[in-house]
Amino acid sequence: MPEVHALLSASSSKQWLHCPPSARLQEIFPNASSPYAEEGTFAHSVCEYKVRKYLHERVSRPQSEEFYTEEIDAITDVYAEFVITIIEEMKRNGCEPLVLVEERVDYSHIAPSGFGTADMLIIGKDENGKGLLHVCDFKTGRGVFVDADHNSQMMLYALGSLAAYGYIYEIETIRMSIIQPRLGNISTFESTRAELEAWGESIKPIARMAYEGKGEQKAGDWCRFCRAKPVCRACAEEALSLCREEFLDLDEGAFAEKSIDARASPDESDITAPYKPDRTTPVFKQPGLVPFSELEKILPTLNRISAWIESVFAYVSTEAINHGVPVKGYKVVEGRSKRVFSDTKAVVETAIQNGFTDLYKQQLISLTEFEKMMGKKRFAELLGDFVVKPPGKLSLVPEDDPRPPVDLKNTPDQEFAVLSDHGED
Repeated sequence: MPEVHALLSASSSKQWLHCPPSARLQEIFPNASSPYAEEGTFAHSVCEYKVRKYLHERVSRPQSEEFYTEEIDAITDVYAEFVITIIEEMKRNGCEPLVLVEERVDYSHIAPSGFGTADMLIIGKDENGKGLLHVCDFKTGRGVFVDADHNSQMMLYALGSLAAYGYIYEIETIRMSIIQPRLGNISTFESTRAELEAWGESIKPIARMAYEGKGEQKAGDWCRFCRAKPVCRACAEEALSLCREEFLDLDEGAFAEKSIDARASPDESDITAPYKPDRTTPVFKQPGLVPFSELEKILPTLNRISAWIESVFAYVSTEAINHGVPVKGYKVVEGRSKRVFSDTKAVVETAIQNGFTDLYKQQLISLTEFEKMMGKKRFAELLGDFVVKPPGKLSLVPEDDPRPPVDLKNTPDQEFAVLSDHGED
């Protein structure tokens, strides 16, 4: 059964809290998976297994030839040891904690239809004997540092947990921990119950706007995983504005229609004519070495522009390749591919029958090596019928590319409707 995600998910809360309309804008875009996400899902299942095993539950070890590595084993150990330490500390504080693994929490009293799954909830008492809720979240990423300090995902999980279990041990203190072993990051943020609930009340109007698709679109670092980013007007305007601000310095009157003095005498030579600068052309900033201090300042700008450009090209390429949408000035072509055998078993049998036995290294030798061993003519006679050349990977390139365009008439029906060009201005 496919996993169900809330419209106002906790994991995307930074996004919809800063840009409320983004929650609804993303609905028309598929929530595509990736190898990183699949690895993360598997690593979470290993974390769950290790904690449940500590709790003496009967569980089976997750299996994956692709993702189960020594590194995954090591980083999930870090998570399990952190969680187990919290549980043991609570036991030393004189209580038997309630431990909930992969617990679904409902925070719909804050964000309409809001729910999510917390990796770990531990409810017991702190070192002072006061009721304590500890929320833990495991992160496999190595690219983006995730801080627990006022982390909205963790705070929403905590609010949902309080709504369901707040009466146990009369919880007064909430601790929220991010465990991100690949970056050596274990951070914990502590809040009182009153502070957390006040924050929850403060975001209710924003959550309501997000649920209704209202509010102002606003670009920022929260756009990183937004599925609507390639066609988001706010992202486009910000990126283009940043380009103009950072790289283009227009002289006054650069685009004036009458920028050259029409009163100049036609008899004037290059030597006698007064200098009249051409103001019809944009003037770029003077070349030279950029101080390191300036590079530091523009790095975030470059990263965001680069991410936006990549997402736009990926989106347009997908529409062109998968759905046959024409792109003015571009065409879809076939990439380079390699020859492969269509029937490996038949290739081996034919080669051996004809006296060619040195066919394997640790695996079957390549097609090129077969051809070199047999000679092109003999290779064509014996194995030519088994050689096929599959289509290359499709890509979108400029129109002047020498490769012929691919006929996309037989592409599958469009899974998603092409966005109209007649949206609101």
